[in-house]
Amino acid sequence: MLPDLERLIQLQEIESKAAVAAKAIAEAPGRIAALDALLKGATLALDSAKHALAENKTRRGLIDKDLASAQQRQDKYKDQVMAVKTNEQLHAMQHQIKAVADEIGVHEEKVLVSMMEADEVNATIKKAEAALKAAQAKVGTERAAVEADVKVQQGVVTECATARTTLVATLNDKGLLDTFGRIAKVRGTAVARAEGERCTVCQVRLRPAVFVQVLKNDQIMQCDSCNRILYFIAPVVAPAAPAAPDAPAS
Repeated sequence: MLPDLERLIQLQEIESKAAVAAKAIAEAPGRIAALDALLKGATLALDSAKHALAENKTRRGLIDKDLASAQQRQDKYKDQVMAVKTNEQLHAMQHQIKAVADEIGVHEEKVLVSMMEADEVNATIKKAEAALKAAQAKVGTERAAVEADVKVQQGVVTECATARTTLVATLNDKGLLDTFGRIAKVRGTAVARAEGERCTVCQVRLRPAVFVQVLKNDQIMQCDSCNRILYFIAPVVAPAAPAAPDAPAS
């Protein structure tokens, strides 16, 4: 294989490896932001449940206050009924006693509803606390993993930059680096393998004469369609399975 062609293939491998690492580094802030959003959502859910419980407690306090007031009036009316002197006064007092008893019943019903709501909110708080704990564990673990991966990928980028500098210095035809760069800028990758008379990247059939030259790997050949630099590697053929031995004659 032409030495410069072999070097361009290696350069493409280095560039591709560096691109993958750079992409991982660029995506890291978004991954961390998603983890932060998860933690924030779990925290807000717990805060909301606790706020609902506080509101329930405030409403319950007002209900209890109204209930106590009604019970005091009921006791007062019961004391007063002993002092009435006429049937008319008795009927009026009984009417007041019934009205306050109905009011007490309404307040007691509200107390029961408030207690049921509090039970539901407390259950929600327990679930929210468990969810927050799980989110904190997940975020802590995954954030550490992302940060560790960024360090690894930064190392890869540095290694690729060093390898690229070393490899470029060995190119016999320095102009090939410009060609490589122009193609990579437009196509993303500058080198492609040819197989079955096709460029394996753009999948366009090569002219027979071009493919014949590519097979030799002794000069720089480019795809007529995507302009990538072509090379050929013979496909690896798996060895045939050994034939089963003949059965012995009976």
